[in-house]
Amino acid sequence: MAAQAEVLDELHRLLARLPQLTGALAASVDGLVLAQDTRGVEPEGLAALTASAQGIALRFADVTGQGAFRELLVRSAHGYVATYTAGPSAVLTLLAEERVNVGRLHLEGRRSGQRIHELLGAVVQQPDRAPEQRPATTTGGALPVRTPSARARRTPRPATGEAPNT
Repeated sequence: MAAQAEVLDELHRLLARLPQLTGALAASVDGLVLAQDTRGVEPEGLAALTASAQGIALRFADVTGQGAFRELLVRSAHGYVATYTAGPSAVLTLLAEERVNVGRLHLEGRRSGQRIHELLGAVVQQPDRAPEQRPATTTGGALPVRTPSARARRTPRPATGEAPNT
């Protein structure tokens, strides 16, 4: 992909602007690595986890009526993992030390996410898909809903210890 080198350059500029970053990764919403400088963290695994976490965050935002997903922040004992949208087809994940200024992390992450979106254009090349399938979006579109199985629809056992009516 021609934009990969430019996206990698953006990640390097971001790492230079915010020295407390320990890694940066741009990935497709499908979990494919677009560009990375993760310094010791396995990028394919991080990209897959990023896509998974974004999917859950999309559901949280949708179910709670908070609008479209924009970012996700995980604070751990030794630092932060922050994920930002980079348009409808990509995400940016940043790894930061515990001492990072979180406001600055958000400012720089949001700016870089927007820049990556511009570099990639409106659409990231997706793997071969059937024409009727659409890529996942971060625009709050309809998400799949689980339907209960026949087993889950059965009358639950009474809480009083009585035998169920069958």
